[in-house]
Amino acid sequence: MISNKKNGARASICSPETMVAAIREAGIIPFFENVIDGYSIEEKTAPEFWFTAEGELGPWDWKIDAVREGDIAYGKFLQGKSAFATATLFRDLMNWRRSLPKYQPEGLQADVLQAIRENGSLTSAEVRRITGLKKSASDALLTRLQMGTWIVIGDFERKFRGPNLEYSGWQLASWCPPEDLFDSAPRSGIPFPFADEEEPQWKSCTPEESRSRLLAHLRRVTGAPDALLLKFLG
Repeated sequence: MISNKKNGARASICSPETMVAAIREAGIIPFFENVIDGYSIEEKTAPEFWFTAEGELGPWDWKIDAVREGDIAYGKFLQGKSAFATATLFRDLMNWRRSLPKYQPEGLQADVLQAIRENGSLTSAEVRRITGLKKSASDALLTRLQMGTWIVIGDFERKFRGPNLEYSGWQLASWCPPEDLFDSAPRSGIPFPFADEEEPQWKSCTPEESRSRLLAHLRRVTGAPDALLLKFLG
């Protein structure tokens, strides 16, 4: 059993529904413990539901429900580690991150991004087959694209193994551009917030304004100082 240091008073996640509600309330939140004390899915999960020895898969499996809600992004976009964000907050993160030179995809990163866009989505195995990279190098490349907000996890496939086809939490993830999840185009049907407005708020927002909006939101929901929030956002 994985041990953790949750405070029982703030552990409110005990089902897929409560996890989705916690993500929407937070707006943007890491999966695991991080620099902001108490601000993660892990710390907000009741200990008995955090991947126990009895086989309860908890958030490890419930993340599939969250991704399939249609308005929640999931990927390694906070400090290179797994996190969730509502479409509203993720748009601001996109607007800011994609303006930064360090997150511009170049070389093989750009090739992989183009391949994902052309195919709609790709799994890790497909990315390795296209690039010829080993798993560690391929994973690092995909994490970099996620940090730039160029891709997110679009879906998970549960894998059933063994003679009894048991599901033990092993999943196959596929990556796609966030626009394909949240765009109002017919291919997805899931609109980003403001998509139907004549003057969408996100389109008139500068990257710095998006950064300020993110900071203001996190300041309100975490109470953490700006220096810590900037480290958190990366």
